[in-house]
Amino acid sequence: MKQLTFASAAYSAKKKTTNQKTGPKGGRPPIGLARMLRVWCLQQWFALSDPGMGEALYDMESMRRFAGFELGEDAIPDETTILNFRRLLETHKLTDRMFALVRELLEAKGLLLKSGTRVDAILIAAPPSTKNAEGKHDLEMTPTKKGDIWHFGMKVHIGADNKSGLIHTVRMSTAKVADCAEAEQLLHGQEERVFGDRGCDYPRVHQTIERIGALDGAAIRRTAGITQSEAEALFNRVAAKVRSRVEHPFRVLKRQFGYIKVRYHGLAKNSSQIIGLFALINLYIARRQLMPQGV
Repeated sequence: MKQLTFASAAYSAKKKTTNQKTGPKGGRPPIGLARMLRVWCLQQWFALSDPGMGEALYDMESMRRFAGFELGEDAIPDETTILNFRRLLETHKLTDRMFALVRELLEAKGLLLKSGTRVDAILIAAPPSTKNAEGKHDLEMTPTKKGDIWHFGMKVHIGADNKSGLIHTVRMSTAKVADCAEAEQLLHGQEERVFGDRGCDYPRVHQTIERIGALDGAAIRRTAGITQSEAEALFNRVAAKVRSRVEHPFRVLKRQFGYIKVRYHGLAKNSSQIIGLFALINLYIARRQLMPQGV
């Protein structure tokens, strides 16, 4: 017979409760915004759906402890409560404010400088299937070709600090929007240096960089049928080494937080989630500098 631990004994005595009728109008009791924000953070970190997050709070003691819930004593939010909180964030654009607050914190700590910007974009996949009740895919998601491969979904454009790699600007678009169309909006206007990939090698981007008086570090595109000179190839290699750090936030987004495909329908809902994710990514990248000394 397997020995019963104290933790298992405590858990077995606390059964999952449903249909609680303890609220002021007979429904579930209200849950504070501070605890719901912690639940939302857990949901983003572990890429959980609304039902999955509700089940995880019952199954994992560590998650309940972080969110501030005691099983058997506190009302655990169900998927409807989690959904309503997410809609609250979307309706009032609170993830935009969250991202701005994190950026202000990083600027106050001297971690987010404005001497240079590296711009980049990444494709986020969306389901292209039309096998659903409506018989069509998400109309706000579009196809685009990258190299010889077609992709379907949306695109995330970021402007990151040249030294720290922290993100100061995030913009979303459908997948078919060119990188150069959003590059101008990713600059704050105080840069001394601007770096970008070949998608930024267009007159409109070069003119914007020249207008703010910054060093132009956009990679040079190859022209079909024309051999690239050694000087241009060397410039691209040097610029790529400097620009490569902007890829780190995308690694955190896809590998650390598991965000590889859109979760919701439409650009607005997905944009709200992505902006909140990049606020958390900034905190993750700067976690060592933000933690108290000796921790």
